[in-house]
Amino acid sequence: MTVTQKELGGRLRSARDAVGMTQEEAAARIEVSRPTLAQVEAGNRPASSLELDRLAGLYGRDIRDFLAPQFEEDEALRALFRAEPGFESSADLRDALVAWRNKGRALSNLEVLLELPQRLCTAAAYSVSLPATRWLAIEQGQQVGEEERSRLGLGRAPLPGLADLLESQGVRTAVEELPDNVSGMTLLGREQSPLIVLNSRHPPLRWRFSFAHEYAHVLLDRSRGGVVSRLEDRNEVKEIRANAFAAALLMPADGVHAFVQDLGKGSASRHTAQVYDEEGQAPVRVEGRAAPRSQDLQMYDVIRIAEHFGVSRMAMIYRLRNLRLITQPELEALKAQAEDRHTDEVAGVLGATPRAEPEPSSAFRRRFVGCLLEAYRRSLISRGKLL
Repeated sequence: MTVTQKELGGRLRSARDAVGMTQEEAAARIEVSRPTLAQVEAGNRPASSLELDRLAGLYGRDIRDFLAPQFEEDEALRALFRAEPGFESSADLRDALVAWRNKGRALSNLEVLLELPQRLCTAAAYSVSLPATRWLAIEQGQQVGEEERSRLGLGRAPLPGLADLLESQGVRTAVEELPDNVSGMTLLGREQSPLIVLNSRHPPLRWRFSFAHEYAHVLLDRSRGGVVSRLEDRNEVKEIRANAFAAALLMPADGVHAFVQDLGKGSASRHTAQVYDEEGQAPVRVEGRAAPRSQDLQMYDVIRIAEHFGVSRMAMIYRLRNLRLITQPELEALKAQAEDRHTDEVAGVLGATPRAEPEPSSAFRRRFVGCLLEAYRRSLISRGKLL
């Protein structure tokens, strides 16, 4: 069945509306006048193959979508742009989202062309509703973080490279430049594997936490078209939940407690026990006291714990507070020390180098370029397409 000119125009208009782009902006991006694009969308003027290709890329669609017998609305992308205030007004953010949708689809198409084994996402999908309060978001994030560690058989040990872990679950990962206020984005859709993109402008040590944060969106927000983690949304329940998940995944409570105990700390200053011997007599009461201040965690302790779990010192300080291993006044004191230049000198003496993600390059980029080279070698694509 041939698509009529009017049907094609309607499909183009629907795709433009899905990404919140005006006619004037779309026309300028493909270098035609607004009246010309209006005529194309109304079905009064045919779109050239070049214009159609540019519009498909601009809207994050495959050109074949517009020419297929049945046109499927991209409800996931539409929902993403409608659900997040500010997306439509941020051209940089919209362009980044659409560009990565295009890249994800292009890689999937290359894999099909090369007849590679179908990539399966084995990451769990936790069917839970969005929490009503921020406190419930914290509890839910922590619970899912603990369950995911158990599902993956991680025990209480530090995690390996997060990118490798995610790739093993069928989640694609990339580290590329994003808008300054975006730490990462997670793109979800039926037609391709989940894709996590982190901001390469941020420190590599932060990538570990960001990968864990975005992984929460893969597990908990699968029904959405995607999630963009922006600084201005940090108080939203979905972001609070993802941060609580990341803390539980990277810094397991039992693992942190065990490490602190190995330092000879973390116990109460006074503790009691009652020994019962089945003889029907009153139990023997035993009381123990720790030396004054011997249980207080110091900055050099924080440095060692943070290095062990591969997180920033500040992330570990807050985790220690949430696990009630330090008090609020102790948290404030440790925060001040964490920002002192002498702390880095102490870390150097301890030989404690924070474990960042092992390699700054993008797993997605390696896979994409590898598939391109193989497709070119087999003469499945032209040199121009390769370039």
